[in-house]
Amino acid sequence: MLDREGFRPNVGIILLNQRNQVFWGKRIRSHSWQFPQGGIDRGETPEQAMYRELHEEVGLKPEHVCIVARTRDWLRYEVPDRFIRRDARGHYKGQKQIWYLLRLVAQDWNLNLRATDHPEFDAWRWHDYWVPLDVVVEFKRGVYEMALTELARYLPKNDHRNRYLRSGGRPQRSGAEQIPHALPRLCPGGMELPPGASFDPDPQAQPRPGLD
Repeated sequence: MLDREGFRPNVGIILLNQRNQVFWGKRIRSHSWQFPQGGIDRGETPEQAMYRELHEEVGLKPEHVCIVARTRDWLRYEVPDRFIRRDARGHYKGQKQIWYLLRLVAQDWNLNLRATDHPEFDAWRWHDYWVPLDVVVEFKRGVYEMALTELARYLPKNDHRNRYLRSGGRPQRSGAEQIPHALPRLCPGGMELPPGASFDPDPQAQPRPGLD
């Protein structure tokens, strides 16, 4: 489904281990690395989509993680035409994402890149929080910087060391999206909605076939 501007609702996942390192996955048959992410299906909330994608891409179940925080607003990136299916060009513009910061409360061996018949990654490792953006596909680098920056406040203060982001200027957001919002640290436990945020899919979104 797409919103009126041509962006598909999507979730992104930053998964921490107990050393505050992040899961860093190598895209299958590619030299690029990224965090888990995926589209929100019709009828799903972002949180439901996050748990589904977490299992499909890295094999984890809800009991293996706890939610530390999430971004308040949608973070958007546009996809260049050469990466868009021909039949989707003209109405599909890119992704708008809610990002979740999770903590792994299980063992590493629970991670499974072959949980489905359509794996997204063929290798993974733990990496320092400030991942090297030059190995991320170029059009996603800006949204990675925004997500990492907004969610970094939930790390212990001594883990803000050695920050580096290689992506040039930071993309600008308009309106309420310029204002980061602090969420309660509810790991372990549930997570409350921040003021002005909603877990419901965008009511303006319309169904479109197969745009992941």
